[in-house]
Amino acid sequence: MARRILILHDPDSSPNSYLHLFAGFELRQLDWRSYGFRRLHDSHADLIVPIAVDNETGIVELLRSFRQNPIAIPIFPLLSADASSELLTLVSDVAADFAVWPTQRDEVLQRATRIVGRSARVADSIRDRLTEQMGLAKLVGADPAFLNLIAKIPLIARSNSPVLITGETGTGKELCARAIHHLSRRRDFPFIAVDCGAFPDHLFENEMFGHARGAFTDAHRDQRGLIAMAEGGTLFLDEVDSLSQSSQAKLLRFLQERAYRPLGADKFVRAQVNVLAATNRDLEKMVAEHQLRSDLFFRLNVLRLHMMPLRDRRGDIPILARHFLNELCAEQGEPLKSMTADTTAELMRAQWPGNVRELYNVMHRAVVFAEGPEIVPADVMPADAESCEKGGQMPRLEGFRQARARAIEAFERSYVVETLRLYKGNITQSARFARQDRRAFGRLVKRYGIDRNSI
Repeated sequence: MARRILILHDPDSSPNSYLHLFAGFELRQLDWRSYGFRRLHDSHADLIVPIAVDNETGIVELLRSFRQNPIAIPIFPLLSADASSELLTLVSDVAADFAVWPTQRDEVLQRATRIVGRSARVADSIRDRLTEQMGLAKLVGADPAFLNLIAKIPLIARSNSPVLITGETGTGKELCARAIHHLSRRRDFPFIAVDCGAFPDHLFENEMFGHARGAFTDAHRDQRGLIAMAEGGTLFLDEVDSLSQSSQAKLLRFLQERAYRPLGADKFVRAQVNVLAATNRDLEKMVAEHQLRSDLFFRLNVLRLHMMPLRDRRGDIPILARHFLNELCAEQGEPLKSMTADTTAELMRAQWPGNVRELYNVMHRAVVFAEGPEIVPADVMPADAESCEKGGQMPRLEGFRQARARAIEAFERSYVVETLRLYKGNITQSARFARQDRRAFGRLVKRYGIDRNSI
C-alpha cells in the first residue's frame, strides 16, 4: 500500500511544479486556508508537505498553528533558498526535516521515505542542520578545493574575529560573508553591507558613525550610522581597499576601540558588531606601496578566506549553470529548461573573466531569450571575443533580441569605463557627469566587473 503525502500549498499558487519530487507516493493537495486540524487527521496522511517556495506568508501562519497545536503527522516543508528568519525558526521548531528548492528528486524521496518509515516525528539536530544548509545554499560547487573552503565557513562563523575575504570580482565574496553571518550567533540581527567605494571620503565618518542633531547646518535630527544599523549583527565592508588614508585611520580607531563617536555627539558609543571585509586587490602589495595602512591590514586579516576564480574550478561550471537555470526558471514561473551537450561545451570553453556573476548573467539572458525548452549554444555565447577565439570558433549570428541585449550591455560597459577613466575612477563624479544616481552607477560598475583601480 502506497504511503500518502498531503501537499499544503498557497491557494494562489499551483504545486504542480513540485509533485514530481514525490513520485511513488499517493498524493493529495489541499490549500493551507482550508486545511483544518480535523481534515488533516481525516486525511490519514503519513507526511505533510507545506510548499513555502512561491509565497511563504500563508505557510508561516500555518506553521505557527502547528507550533501551538502539535499534531502526530510529521511535517516536511519545501523552502526557498531565501526563506525568512521567522520561517526558518518555525521549521526548526515543528518539522521533521526540510528540503530547499530547487532540489534533486532522489534526495527528496530518500528523506520522505525515511520520515514516513518512522513511527514518530524526530526532533534531533534539525535546527543546526537547517541553519547550516540554508547558510551555504547559494555556495554551489563540487570542486575539492572549493568544498574545502566551504567547510571552513561554519568554523569561522563560530568566532567573533574579523574576517578578510579575498578574490576576483564576481567570485561570491558577499555570498560568503552572508553565509558566515547566517551561521553565526548573530544571524537574528542585521547584516549591513557597506560599499566602501560608493561614497566620497568626506562623507565616510557621517555614513559610518552617524551624527547628532545640530552637528552641521542640515543636521536637523539625530541620524544613525551604518555601524549602529548593524548593532548586534554583522558589518560587511566591501571594497575595503578603496578607502582613503583618512578613512582608513578612522576605521582603524573603531576596530581597535570597538567604540565610536557620532559627529557632534559628546559621548562615545560602544558597538557590538562583527566585522567582515572583502577586496579584489592584493592588500599585501598595497601595504608595501603605502596605499593601505599596515596596522589596518593586520586588524582585518585575522581570519582569511580566498574565493577561487571560476577558471580554477572548471568542473563546477556545468553544476553552477544547471543550478542557476533551475533557480531562474522557478523565479520567473517558466517551465524547467534543459541544456544541450553542445551548450555545456560552449560554457566550458568560455574564459569567464567575471567569474560566477558573469555565468549567472549569461544563464539569466538564456532563460529570458531562449525560445524553446532547451538552452542551445547560441543562447549562451560568451560576450568576450577572446573566449570565442580560444575556443576555436567563429562568432555566430544571433537572434534580434539576443543581439540587441548584447549591444546594450556593450554600450553600458563601454560608457561606464570611459566615464570612470575621465574621472580617474571616482564613482561620485562619474555618476554626476552621467546624470545617474550614485548607487545605480555603482551597481553598473559591479555588474560588469569593472576594476576602477586599473582604469
